[in-house]
Order: sequence, then C-alpha cells, then structure tokens
Amino acid sequence: MAFPTHGKSERDILEELHEFREKDIPFSSGRILGSMCTKPLPIAEKAYMEFLETNLGDPEHFMGAWEMEEQLLEMIKDLLHAPLDAAGQIVSGGTEGNLLAILVAKSLTGKKEIVVPSHAHFSFNKIASIMNLKLRVVDTSDAHVISINSLRNILSDKTAAVVAVAGSTELGAIDPIEEIGELCYDEHVFLHVDAAFGGFIIPFLKEQGYDLPNFDFLVNGVSTVSVDAHKMGCSAIPLGIVTVRDRRWFEDISVDAPYVSRKKQSSILGTRSGGPVAAAYAVIKHLGREGYQEIASRCMETTFYMKQRLNEVGLDTVIEPVLNVIEVKVKNLKEVMKGLTAKGWHVNPVERLSSFRMVMMPHITKQIIDEFIPDLEEVCKEVGEI
Repeated sequence: MAFPTHGKSERDILEELHEFREKDIPFSSGRILGSMCTKPLPIAEKAYMEFLETNLGDPEHFMGAWEMEEQLLEMIKDLLHAPLDAAGQIVSGGTEGNLLAILVAKSLTGKKEIVVPSHAHFSFNKIASIMNLKLRVVDTSDAHVISINSLRNILSDKTAAVVAVAGSTELGAIDPIEEIGELCYDEHVFLHVDAAFGGFIIPFLKEQGYDLPNFDFLVNGVSTVSVDAHKMGCSAIPLGIVTVRDRRWFEDISVDAPYVSRKKQSSILGTRSGGPVAAAYAVIKHLGREGYQEIASRCMETTFYMKQRLNEVGLDTVIEPVLNVIEVKVKNLKEVMKGLTAKGWHVNPVERLSSFRMVMMPHITKQIIDEFIPDLEEVCKEVGEI
C-alpha cells in the first residue's frame, strides 16, 4: 500500500477501521479462552482517553499526569509490601519490566549469567541476546517449579541474577520464592520475581485465606518484582510496573536527559503515554482491595468449575490449578487445536507439555464453559483423544 496523496473523510476512515476491527475477536465474545488479558473495565477506557495526549517523559508539561504516575507507583509499592527505600518504574508490560530488572542486576553486579527456569517467559531469551548474557536454565520439580537443589548447584560467581516466576505463563505455577529468596540472600545473589500475571491476583487470594506462598518484598531476598496491570489488573494495554527494593539502583542505570525537565531518566522508553497509567490508576481506585478480591475469587470459582467439567468428559490437567490457569493434557495436540479453532474457540498450545492452556479471566463465565465443553468433547472424540 502506497502512502496516500489525498486525504479521506473521517467517515470513510472510520468505516475502514470498523472493517479491520470486525476481523478481531473481542474478549466479550467469550471465545478467547487462552489469553492472559481481558476486556478493560469501562472506567479504564474513559481514563485512557482523558490522558491520551500526555507524555510522561516530559513531566514539566504534564505535571498532573506525573503526579498520578507517582501515586500509582506508591499504591503498587504498598500492594507488594515494598520497603520505604523502594522505587517503581512504569513499563509497557512484563517484557520491558523483566528487561529493566535484569539491566539493574547487570549494572550492580557486572556479571554475565542469569539463571531462569524452563517455564520462564520467552522475553528472557531476548534480554540475554540484547545484553550479551548467558542464559542458564535450572531444573524444575514434578510440580513444574524451580528445584531448590538444582538452583543451589547452578549458582556461581558469574551469576548476575536469578529469575523466579509468580504465576507462570504455561501453568500459573508459583516458584518456591521464599526458599529461593533465602538462598539468594545467603549467597548475595540478585533475585527478580516475574509476577506479570500473578501480581494482581495472588495478593487478593491470600487476603481471602488461599494457601499461597509469599512472592514479593515480604521475602527478604527479593530484589525486584514486575507486575502487569493489563492482565489480572483489568486495565488497558500496555501497562506494567517494575519495583526495586532500593531506589538507588535506578539511579545506577539512569542517563542524562538534558533537554527535558527531569534531568535523569531510568526508563527504557523516553516518550511514554499517560493514557495507560491513567487507566490503571482509575481501575485500582475504582475496585480497591475488595473489588479485586471479588474478581480473584470469581476467577478461581470458574477455574474449579472448568476443571470439574473437563474431568467429567475424561480429560485432566497437567497440574492441579494454583491460580486461574488450566493446562489440559492431550495426546493429539495439533488435531485438538485444529478442531477447536474450526469451532471458533481460541486456546493456547504448549507443545513441550503436549497440552493446551486456558486462562479463566474475568470475561469467562460458567455459561461459556458449558458451551465450550460439548465442542471440546466432540473434537476429542473425533481425533481419538477420549
């Protein structure tokens, strides 16, 4: 397509955009079962538009947006039990949050290796390539979490950081972060916790009595934590937050920005929209802890219901669900995926586990599950799965 010579009317362009949008699958359809994102709350959309033109990279011009960002970071620090000396940075999501955390670790230690589990997000492969780091993969247990003994054996004087996951992408599993933190603290090793998914559900489940491990700054050895508001935070894409235990660590990676009002910047991006920040701020203030508790509880109820319905048709999961993530074991993954897609259902394949992932996000209801299970059963019978 060539760059246009003559402009079109707003009406014509909006019609074009509508045609593009019609090809998308909205979360509200209930057909997206595999995503870790969901439809933002209405207040998120309104807040986003209110701050559409703002640039957080230049706070002198957008002081209100900057104050809002600072308050959002303080709320996240409180959620994660961060110490007074901690600091946060808005990022676009888990990938950038992980990158910034590992940049801090490399800057502080000068070392060249990072230790990650096999279930770590693929962003760490990118990060290792960008920063010229060696990626060392630690063994996991039968529960698909980091093996402490294996971690102990793999640590060396070359280790810049260990990565643990609170809510793994494939299974929703939580690494034994308290034990990992103790080991890293004793060995003086930087520990980053990727809680992109778990950060906005684990705290609210724990507040309701769910037996889940600590993953945040309550664990003495934790150095940094990244969370995403556009996942279980129910906010607009893209918005994540990375928090460091000591604000001086951000100073260590900051660069001069002589032509903007804030002379030092530690963010990866320069220009940063205030829209996603406003959306996250609005949703958090709107829901509060009680609102998030209700959402978390409802998602877990839906998860247990999906697990029950799967068992009824002869299917099982890789592990018992820890969070609102379900990994369904199948022998004929490609055929099952093809059949489900043909029926309009969208789940995520996990080839290394011969399974497919579903995430019981807020847009998934028991009614949707009752519509899905008969189609899944039919597909599985057709391909000889059950």
